[in-house]
Amino acid sequence: MKPKKKSPPKKPSASKPSNKKSPPSKSTILKKQIQKQQEAPTFSKLMEPAKTKFGLRNILQAIVGATILAIPIGFTEETWRLGETLPMWNIIIIFFISLLFVTLFAYRHFKKNIPNFYWYDLLKRVFIIYIASFFIVALILLTIQKAPWTSDFILALKRTVIVTFPSSLGATLAGSLK
Repeated sequence: MKPKKKSPPKKPSASKPSNKKSPPSKSTILKKQIQKQQEAPTFSKLMEPAKTKFGLRNILQAIVGATILAIPIGFTEETWRLGETLPMWNIIIIFFISLLFVTLFAYRHFKKNIPNFYWYDLLKRVFIIYIASFFIVALILLTIQKAPWTSDFILALKRTVIVTFPSSLGATLAGSLK
């Protein structure tokens, strides 16, 4: 038998990649840190509470929602007669109940979706929704000649407040849609 020649040990070739990764250089680590700092939110952004945006789109949604419920209710003779017969004290109670319901719904909706919001934004939203609903109802009742603002202001106000109650709720629902 012939003795076998021992071949020299194989050296890894330069073309084959090794399984061990070289540690990143200091410059790449520094670049990554700078990039993270630039992408991080600023302190003022972190400290600013979330705001409930109430832009033109939300106002238009509120107007549509107010109109949807103002038309069928404003065209009924029962609401016209209710405006004639209810005393002013009951109309004031209806006014405050409608503000309460709009506020509760808007609070629940935004407290669920936005953890930290300003009370000012909530009150602004409620005020805008109620005023928009009130003007939509007043316009509709004026158009069908059931709100005599010049001759009987109190009757027109009573009828408008009565119809604004469901109308403002519709406006709140429509304004909360995405």
